[in-house]
Amino acid sequence: MANIDIIPTEGTPPKRATTVVLDAVDATPSFKLKVDKTTYKHQYANIYYYRLTILRRAVEEEAKARWANISGGPVYVDRVLDILKGQICWILGTVYVDMPLKPNVLEDIARDHSIPAPPSAPKYCSPQDAILLEDESGRVKLVGEKIKEAHLVTGVVVGVLGMETPDGDFEVVDFCFPGMAPMIEEPDEDSDMEVEGVSPEDEWIAAVSGLDIGAETSSSLAVQMMIEYLSGEEGGIEDRKFAAQISRLIIVGNSIAPLPSSTEPFLEEEGSKKTRGKYGAEPSTFSPHPTTILAGHLQDIGSAMPIHILPGENDPSGVILPQQPFPRAMMGPVASLPSFYCETNPAFIRVGTVGQKPLSRCILAHAGQPLNDIFKYISTPPTTSRLSMLESTLKWRHIAPTAPDTLWCLPYNGQDPFLLAGSPDIFLSGGQKKFGSKLVKEGAKSCRVVLVPEFSSTGTMVLVNLRTLDVRTRTFRAHTSGSSIPHSVKMEID
Repeated sequence: MANIDIIPTEGTPPKRATTVVLDAVDATPSFKLKVDKTTYKHQYANIYYYRLTILRRAVEEEAKARWANISGGPVYVDRVLDILKGQICWILGTVYVDMPLKPNVLEDIARDHSIPAPPSAPKYCSPQDAILLEDESGRVKLVGEKIKEAHLVTGVVVGVLGMETPDGDFEVVDFCFPGMAPMIEEPDEDSDMEVEGVSPEDEWIAAVSGLDIGAETSSSLAVQMMIEYLSGEEGGIEDRKFAAQISRLIIVGNSIAPLPSSTEPFLEEEGSKKTRGKYGAEPSTFSPHPTTILAGHLQDIGSAMPIHILPGENDPSGVILPQQPFPRAMMGPVASLPSFYCETNPAFIRVGTVGQKPLSRCILAHAGQPLNDIFKYISTPPTTSRLSMLESTLKWRHIAPTAPDTLWCLPYNGQDPFLLAGSPDIFLSGGQKKFGSKLVKEGAKSCRVVLVPEFSSTGTMVLVNLRTLDVRTRTFRAHTSGSSIPHSVKMEID
């Protein structure tokens, strides 16, 4: 009789790591819109005035500490129109970048709408750009090589040191920002975050973006592999043990592929005669199948772990920030689970571990629109990168400074929801072309910033350790040729 090899199995099935969602605090406001606040009767200028008022003190403190010992004793001028001629001084205000390539709403209104609009430019920046600093009194043009190193975008509150030129411009010799806000979660004095390596008892959160369910170039097999991995059904014993340490999944936007658009007039058959569609428009090409497929995937994952799902630019949730949560009814059976959360975009998520050493972490996530818009203002690498610009938003204390200039948002009055009153422990930006990560430190403050790549093109899921803030990736690729195995899993550790 032939010998039969016994498949090795673990003695005790691994137990799923558990984290709990904590209540919001003052520094983690909700982005859900109230009915009485959804109005367009206010001016967008109110956002800039409020932003400058809130961040002014932080910039002043940073500027005084930075320039206190400079020879010549630079003085602070509290209005940009009161700059002292022939004397070094420092001023602060809100940046406005005048860019000829930037979209112009007046031109859009005057455009002939019978002609399709030209595609938006991948970059707004050009040699003709001018950087201005403004406050309640007026504007002044900033010049000099130093200001070009700052990589400024519209909406950033900044302090600048320099002197007025004979042309009436302000030549900058140094600049400063508000800096990182205080940490939302107080650091634990007994924390062993700096210890090398990870522990089998550590708990991880998974993040994925850009599933693009329903796209023509479908990644359905890679999605199914990811579901099996998270459920503990993929890989060997060690893979299943590690998967059990993943306590929850955050889906950071673009779960459903966008509908194909067409500028051709639709003609429908009526016998042998072709006629134009009703009102000359193309009928709806909406299909419920992507939503149904997504609901099925969420049900499979939701039976194994909690899920947080954010809408993205391509999802059916409007285009104005902050995007509101998906209706739970469209998510199928998983919506009945208390561990399924439909979040806004952006969203603060506070989680806590329940082990022997309880630990709380604050996660800030958005689907990538703010970062993608910021990058249109900046010249291409190697001078800058998406990771460095995401880091800059922490030091600017603002998630989306280009809103409302080139990023759509509501005209808030007496508030700016994208201001950072506190720094998160983990900052996720979805909708990116490739993975990137960095631990940003400023004094005792630290934050792990992560670029979550599009899953449909990379097959990559990001994992973040809640104790050490260590980051790993899991890449799922299908191999359907040259192998008897229909698919395999590739692991990468960053």
